[in-house]
Amino acid sequence: MSDNVGLSTPRGSGTSGYVQRNLAHLKPRDRPAPYNTKDFDAMKHRQRQPDKDILEHDRKREVEIKVLELRDKLEDEGCTEEEMDKQCDELRKKLQAKMAQSGADAGPRKQLKAHQVHELADAKIKESERLRNALKISKNYEEGSHWKRQTERLRKAVEREASDPKDRA
Repeated sequence: MSDNVGLSTPRGSGTSGYVQRNLAHLKPRDRPAPYNTKDFDAMKHRQRQPDKDILEHDRKREVEIKVLELRDKLEDEGCTEEEMDKQCDELRKKLQAKMAQSGADAGPRKQLKAHQVHELADAKIKESERLRNALKISKNYEEGSHWKRQTERLRKAVEREASDPKDRA
């Protein structure tokens, strides 16, 4: 055996003497937290902002998908190329006008997939805005501000108590 590991000799032990490392051993965590616990502003929740260009691209893509579906249907029916182009252009203009008229807020609520991060972020912002309006929470509300005001009042009260006995003497 090398490095004084394991048995000095496997004879009589009923084993082969092969030494394996303990894969279940957990190393102690000596490292500090990966974040600064004193900087509370950095720990505050920040809403992920969606990329407007990606959202616009996805809307345009949906329009083109519907146009291509119409083109496939017309090809199966045996329409001429000019007729297909005319109907596809009409549908494209109609869908783009509908998209422009209704804006970004339009469309039924649909289940979003996990990979649609920009759509999810946009939906979350809209949901938070609806909730904030329903609860009549101001836009400049800071989370935990109530506790800050309360501690400020307590501090002022303690300072007043400390300054009053000096004035009486």
